[in-house]
Amino acid sequence: MAPSASVTLTTLLSLLSVAQGAALSNNNLESRQAAACAPVPSPSKYPTWSQLPLQTTVPDPFLPLAYTTTDNAAGSASFAQDVMTGKGKNRIQTPEEWLRCRQPEIVGLLQEYQYGYYPDHSLETVKATRSGNTVNIEVTAGGRTGKFSATLALPSGASASKPAPVVINIGGMNNQPYLQAGIAIVGFDYTRVAADSNAKTGAFWDVYNGRDIGVLTAWAWGFHRTLDALNLTVPEIDPTRVGVTGCSRLGKGALAAGLFDKRITLTMPMSSGVQGLGPYRYHGLSGQDETLENSKQGAPWWSANTLGTFVNHAENLPYDAHTIAAALAPRALVIDQGTGDAFTNSKGTSVIVYPAAKLVYDFLGAGDKIAMSVRSGGHCDMSGFNSILPFVTHILQNVTLTKDYNNLGSYGSPMTTAYPWATAVPKPA
Repeated sequence: MAPSASVTLTTLLSLLSVAQGAALSNNNLESRQAAACAPVPSPSKYPTWSQLPLQTTVPDPFLPLAYTTTDNAAGSASFAQDVMTGKGKNRIQTPEEWLRCRQPEIVGLLQEYQYGYYPDHSLETVKATRSGNTVNIEVTAGGRTGKFSATLALPSGASASKPAPVVINIGGMNNQPYLQAGIAIVGFDYTRVAADSNAKTGAFWDVYNGRDIGVLTAWAWGFHRTLDALNLTVPEIDPTRVGVTGCSRLGKGALAAGLFDKRITLTMPMSSGVQGLGPYRYHGLSGQDETLENSKQGAPWWSANTLGTFVNHAENLPYDAHTIAAALAPRALVIDQGTGDAFTNSKGTSVIVYPAAKLVYDFLGAGDKIAMSVRSGGHCDMSGFNSILPFVTHILQNVTLTKDYNNLGSYGSPMTTAYPWATAVPKPA
């Protein structure tokens, strides 16, 4: 019996050793896999429109750019269809991988293709002084200085010991309901940050003239430097509860502000349209048929020059407005559009961009952090600020939400044919 027991024990020890080795091997493999993100091009080395497949539906946000380019086709006639329908190779599989790999990749490709490269804030010095309800802001980098100011309205009861959340806006908003709800309102003159033209005047260009950066990014920078100044001079404001908003082209700027600064708790673009949360594809569903082509022709300064290379090739863009929205997740986003908006594609934003972005929010376990406000009324109607207020107070003040922001109103149901990859959203284990 003893020799048999010895053999059995030896066999068990051998099997245990093999199992431990396999476990270590699997752990090492998982570690290697976790460490590897898809390769990302260097600035100005990104694929051109001719190196990207024509996608008639909005692109799969889970597919890294490296596996979207046509050199991956390997002669396959179905490559573009596979890319559009969620069958591309090496897609993002887990929330951890999205946040570690895909989200920063999207922020990078949006700077390359649309916004221009955001300046390195670590090289800036921000100074601020407060005089009553005015905050004066001075930013210096590389020996150059830009100056602008912001105005402040505090709600009753706000103090250093009981700081209020804040919404920073450009272009004005409906202040009183927010102040009555206990939310501070701050505004700055966006034209003093960057003119809405090719003039290259304003505080941003005083520091960064000569760079290929869109005015939307300059306005985003204005939001961020205003927040820096508030942190320096206004203890009555809580810097961990911050919303940003604007309407139309200023809504595009507010969206960029949310994208490029993770201190922004809630992004609130209103009637933002193309180059905001209006889709480049499916552009004619409502409004004036706002397109990449007519927006780039009418205001080329909003974006960097590279976006212009996609004029007449918008369906080759490896992203669309839903990708910008998804890159904000899991931070909160509320989108406002009026069904009577004669300019922007409210329907496209509501039935395509919002539900497509929400799939990513749901994937990240943050489906309650995105909202769609579909209201009656026109472009930049001030009623929009009332329409989104319940969601704002929910996010910034933890007020119980009773309004259904998944209701698309007269637009009905999501247009799922516009994002066929929805049937292949990864399911994390």
